[in-house]
Amino acid sequence: MAELAYHRVYSQLTAQIKAGQYPDYRLPDERSLTDQFGVSRSTIKRALGILVSRGIVFQKQGAGTFVNPLYFKSKPLFNYTGDNIGITDSLVQDGQQQSIQVLHFHVQKAKDEIAQSLFLQPNDFVYRIERLRLVDGQPFMIEIGYLPIRLVPDLNEEVIQDSLYTYLEKEQHLQVTKSFLNISTEPSTASDQKLLQLKPNEPVGVMEGIFFTDSGTPIEFSRMRIHYKYMQYNSFVSLS
Repeated sequence: MAELAYHRVYSQLTAQIKAGQYPDYRLPDERSLTDQFGVSRSTIKRALGILVSRGIVFQKQGAGTFVNPLYFKSKPLFNYTGDNIGITDSLVQDGQQQSIQVLHFHVQKAKDEIAQSLFLQPNDFVYRIERLRLVDGQPFMIEIGYLPIRLVPDLNEEVIQDSLYTYLEKEQHLQVTKSFLNISTEPSTASDQKLLQLKPNEPVGVMEGIFFTDSGTPIEFSRMRIHYKYMQYNSFVSLS
């Protein structure tokens, strides 16, 4: 699947920042970045917007875009902000190989909780997708997601072997841009211990959320169970 332009710019800028290519902490202006990457101004703005949302850079009105000197000192293991880059792409370590193992994929009627979360009728059908996400062959997340069939009628198992949200944007012209997440921890279950290689006395991180398109339509209800080692977060908060 072809990489989206803004994703490519985001990835390359992040790599350049981590390689110390901006010792004065200042990025080139948008026009210079447009020429450098050979993309549109809107693509540059979107890539910079993701960098800002993750706290990697900050923008000062009238002065430009600057690297946040504290970001990489904190060395987050997992930093998901709900943007369309996707969850496995939120890992920030260099050189890691990310992969997805599909555990289950089928169609079912939406149960009450799912129907309510996705604003569906009781008899509407959804895809149920269960995937195991891995980094360098090590499992770090069990993800169970539900998507309305009427919004994504052609979804199949081949598609979900890769980034689902990239497919939705590129092939279905649906941008997943917002999420509401509930984050907690709890004792790991026998299934968690087997799939995530946890010991019986080790906990699991839990994220449950609804993901929305840019039009405000809920497109996925997801439950994610995460190896506790990946539950270290950075947060960039506006106090205005």
